[in-house]
Amino acid sequence: MPTALNETHDPSRQSFVAAANAPGCDFPIQNLPFGIFRPAPGEPPRIGVAIGDRILDVAAAASSLGDFAEIARPAPHLNHLMSLRPDFRAALRLALSRGLSAGHGDERLRAHLTPMAQAKMLLPVAVGDFTDFFASIFHASNAGRMFRPDNPLMPNYKYVPVAYHSRASSIRVSGAPFKRPRGQRKGPHDAAPSYGPSRALDFELELGVYIGAGSEPGEPIPVGAAAEHVFGFCLLNDWSARDIQAWEYQPLGPFLGKNFATTVSPWVVTAEALAPFRGKAFARPDGDPAPLPHLDDASDRDHGGLDITLEAYLASADMRRGGIAPQRLAQTSSAQLYWTVAQMIAHHTSNGCNLRTGDLFGSGTVSGPEKQSWGSLLELTARGTDPIALPGGEKRGFLEDGDEIVFRGFCERQGFARIGFGECRAVVLPAG
Repeated sequence: MPTALNETHDPSRQSFVAAANAPGCDFPIQNLPFGIFRPAPGEPPRIGVAIGDRILDVAAAASSLGDFAEIARPAPHLNHLMSLRPDFRAALRLALSRGLSAGHGDERLRAHLTPMAQAKMLLPVAVGDFTDFFASIFHASNAGRMFRPDNPLMPNYKYVPVAYHSRASSIRVSGAPFKRPRGQRKGPHDAAPSYGPSRALDFELELGVYIGAGSEPGEPIPVGAAAEHVFGFCLLNDWSARDIQAWEYQPLGPFLGKNFATTVSPWVVTAEALAPFRGKAFARPDGDPAPLPHLDDASDRDHGGLDITLEAYLASADMRRGGIAPQRLAQTSSAQLYWTVAQMIAHHTSNGCNLRTGDLFGSGTVSGPEKQSWGSLLELTARGTDPIALPGGEKRGFLEDGDEIVFRGFCERQGFARIGFGECRAVVLPAG
């Protein structure tokens, strides 16, 4: 069932943190995303809540908020909070909203605020397993046309939320650079493969989903109960070495072309904060098969869609040196996903596979029908053959060393406050 709206979603509520009330702020009082931060060098990591340009130390503030002893201690990640009952988390969100509100808030909380500019953000969740889906039919069709022009979509696509299991150990928080991967590559005119740095490094603009409550082995999660297992959402960049991927992906799918790095945004926007931005699931075109019964639910059809605007920007090393703002490459929406998050969860567990607190799902590249909404260079540059022009005369078919990719995300709807996800960024370093 969808999360009910309550006073925490009231668009008129403001905070005594002035920056939270500014138009376009990612972190107004209606958002209150969770993250892990270090207030100063040498101090232990702590659970924080973003409010304007400040971070509230949740453990330090717990006694002022009410009966929240469960979180009244420093923590290296959010997993314990994520595992707690939904009613506990809802009560905490309500207490935070009331305590940080202007006029009626708790002024004692000011003592537990840290400027974002001085804090170091850490990986918010200890991820045990990472599953990446392929939920955008537009991305699947675009990619398929490049490799299978006569049959771009595999015959199972409209029946199965396709996914692969990726690597949790190489997930990094926004701001952490990574080295260009090495691997085997074989071009269409090469007699044999060679080993070396990827020549076709790409980004993938994705939505990340964190699992809160886990499930038992052998017990599938129905579509209608899936929302009970979602803690929150983030921005996710599933970096992809397209040349390594193309050589290795048959017969068992992605491996070294994907598992070298994944970047996530530091703030986890809760499912409750996103309640105003839910709507109907993607409308399947006439003639498409209906989901099989275990992937169908009337409530999910009416409320399973999420309208989150996602943007990808590129800033080359020369652009940054020259003070040139990053160039937007794509703007799309998670409302374009063919499969809902609840369907992904139901499918993932339909064979009896259990989920655990801290598991991470990726949506797969989120692309829309128009070119400006395509969420990867593979699509935007037609596999590198139609390069993008950058300021200063540079061109990009795929990413070069020194390039920085920046993702941004936000939700807007008339009658509700705009909320954002912050940024998800990383610079490509030369291969080691």
